[in-house]
Amino acid sequence: MAKKGDMLYAWTTDSALAKKAECGGAVTELLKYALESKTVDAVLAVKKGFDLYDAVPTIVTDPKDLDECAGSLHCGTILLSKLVMEYAPKLSGKKIGMVVKGCDMMGLLEMAKRNQVNLDNIVMIGVNCGGSVSPVAARRMIKEKFGVDPDKVTKEEIDKGQFIIEYEGGHKGIKMDDLEDEGYGRRSNCRRCKAKITRQADLACGNWGVIGDKAGKATFVEVCSDKGAKLLDGAVKAKKLTTEPADPKGIEIRAKTENAMLKLGDKWRKRDFEALRSNLWESIAKETARCMKCGACIAHCPVCFTRADKYEQSEPDIMVRAGFIPADPMFHLRRFAHISDSCVNCGQCEENCPCEIPLALFSHAIRTEADKFFEPKLGKSAYTN
Repeated sequence: MAKKGDMLYAWTTDSALAKKAECGGAVTELLKYALESKTVDAVLAVKKGFDLYDAVPTIVTDPKDLDECAGSLHCGTILLSKLVMEYAPKLSGKKIGMVVKGCDMMGLLEMAKRNQVNLDNIVMIGVNCGGSVSPVAARRMIKEKFGVDPDKVTKEEIDKGQFIIEYEGGHKGIKMDDLEDEGYGRRSNCRRCKAKITRQADLACGNWGVIGDKAGKATFVEVCSDKGAKLLDGAVKAKKLTTEPADPKGIEIRAKTENAMLKLGDKWRKRDFEALRSNLWESIAKETARCMKCGACIAHCPVCFTRADKYEQSEPDIMVRAGFIPADPMFHLRRFAHISDSCVNCGQCEENCPCEIPLALFSHAIRTEADKFFEPKLGKSAYTN
């Protein structure tokens, strides 16, 4: 019987799925079993759209359809936690299964604090995340740094500190540090992120620490909740998964990998934040002067919601005057104040800003400085972003 804290290797018993999925297919198999056993009523997943730069969210209710969602899309930058709110009316009272990155997980935790989601109705299977690459930036990087036509790329992955592509005619990898020093690589918020292993999910899965004959053929699974233990036990009992205890050396390697990623996050925080330390508000005023008041930052933020009744009021909002572009400075100050204690550094505000304002940088800097002030008094928060 699995229990919270257990660490093990797991892989699917479905040979066809094992060939298509990554790391032994354990994550996809767990979600399939969750549907088959009625543990969840639906799975909110991501599948490849037009190409590997096009990540498309989808609701899956037939376990067979989950095979189309197997594998990773590092060039897809969807935040699933925000999408839960959009699908929630259709799934009211039903249980949802999800694969979550660190930012997805943190977004759900913050939304739960605001009674926007009920975590009792969500099964979170977390995956290790070294970061993602914006689709447009990925295509440019592959063309300019790899010398490969982006449309010829059949697979991409981030592994052992490299961004690796497979394409018609071969494969190639370049160190992520080298790419990022030249302005390519991961999204800026991903570089600063320190939520690498999703221990606040029900299960934390990934390839870090899988060694020996299981390397590339199994998933490292850390059991993080009773809910996760029950799901794992059920899949094993149903002969959907095979498991064995994780190799102690693999556990050590996983910890070292995580530590290296955390140090890298600290490096980027120092680089990004120190430049702002003396003139944060001046930088905010200068950059937000381009704002066109489209509202994309609010629409895509997992911790910022609008109230329908607010827009039904007859009195105008004096902080966001109609017809005035750019937005009044107080609009931005109010927005940063609104999320400064709960920014999860998902980067969606910055990713979707048509004016390319570094909103995630500002929000994350404010949140991090606030954490430093309060942590000695209150202790560290449940997760580190």
